[in-house]
Amino acid sequence: MRVKKGDTVILISGKDKGKTGKVLEVFPKEERLIIEGINMAKMHKKPTQKVKQGGIVNQEAPVHVSNVMFYDKKAGKGTRIGYKVLDNKEKVRVSRKTGEVID
Repeated sequence: MRVKKGDTVILISGKDKGKTGKVLEVFPKEERLIIEGINMAKMHKKPTQKVKQGGIVNQEAPVHVSNVMFYDKKAGKGTRIGYKVLDNKEKVRVSRKTGEVID
C-alpha cells in the first residue's frame, strides 16, 4: 500500500467524496484505512471497566484504499504516488503531480 499512517488523503468516491482527513490506522491485509472524521458510523458499545457509560457512539469505519488519493498540499488536490531511488540507494515516495519527495 502506498498510503501510510499520518498521511493526508482525499476521498474520491462514496458518501464523503471530496473530504480530506488524516489516516489514523492502516490495515494492509484488508486494504483498508481509518481516516479521521470520515465514514462515521454509529456503534453500540457496552459499558466496560474503562468506559462506564455504554450506548450509541459515533466512530470512524474503515474505507477501502481504492476510494482515497494522497492529498498534495502544494497542488491543492489529490495525486498519485510513485517511487524513486536516490543516489544513496534510498527508496522514497514521490508525488506524481509535483515530483517532490513525500515525507
